[in-house]
Amino acid sequence: MFPSIAALRLPFLILTPVCLFFAVALTLYEGYPVHFSTLALIVVGALSAHISVNTFNEYYDFKSGLDFKTIKTPFSGGSGALPAHPESAPKILLVAIVSLLITISIGIYFVIAIGWEIILFGLPGVLIILTYTGPINKHPFLCLIAPGIGFAFLMTAASHFILSGHNSALDWLLILLPFFLINNLLLLNQIPDIDADKQVGRQHFPIKFGIDKSLQLYLLQLIFAAIIIIVVVKVHALPSSILYTLAPLSLGFVAAAGIYKYQQTLNQHAVFLALNVMTVLLTPLSFSLLLISSR
Repeated sequence: MFPSIAALRLPFLILTPVCLFFAVALTLYEGYPVHFSTLALIVVGALSAHISVNTFNEYYDFKSGLDFKTIKTPFSGGSGALPAHPESAPKILLVAIVSLLITISIGIYFVIAIGWEIILFGLPGVLIILTYTGPINKHPFLCLIAPGIGFAFLMTAASHFILSGHNSALDWLLILLPFFLINNLLLLNQIPDIDADKQVGRQHFPIKFGIDKSLQLYLLQLIFAAIIIIVVVKVHALPSSILYTLAPLSLGFVAAAGIYKYQQTLNQHAVFLALNVMTVLLTPLSFSLLLISSR
């Protein structure tokens, strides 16, 4: 695979359409139409943002030397594109910058077309893209919640706002579901890189508090996600079929058990990281499909 393509981390980009589909499902369930042209712009802007943060991460991890220290798994340690092709580093940086400019341009369009409120989503999103690999990774709690904030509270909530013109209290409650799961995605993926990350000055949650505390937090966020699913059915009268979403969510508990068992050799048992990825993708996807089918 060409280095510039590998550095995009294409399999990771699946998270973006899952988040956008969640926003579309909320919009349709609430009875608002979804216009293709608006949705197409949202998709381009969101994917560009995701590509930008991925490629900035690839570039800075290469420049810091981290890419030469990690033990690669399909879910952690970087793509390995730049250590194999260091001459491509300027191209990867250019991809990161151009992708960010595309996202900003689309954001400016929506500010003009819809209103200044879009800035409240866009500006923090740009700051996260620019600072995630550096300053954010030096603060355990900020690093913990930055992924969830970026993909759930900014990307998903912004998309729903653009499509429907509002975000209700119930919308914000539902957006907590991908928030907790996406936090968990990065939390577990950091575990195989603990030793390498320490060497370049990172201070994320698993480094600061250890694997046992990280797994406790992982389980707590899974439980919070389950509570949200139950609450929106029992209290907010969403269709009872939504409870089936608990099935893919349960994969996370299997992932946690495996990671607890193999924590020191997790890179040799990446199947448990895969189960975590499946939890993060299939839970909101199932929720979205069930919500749309219940209309």
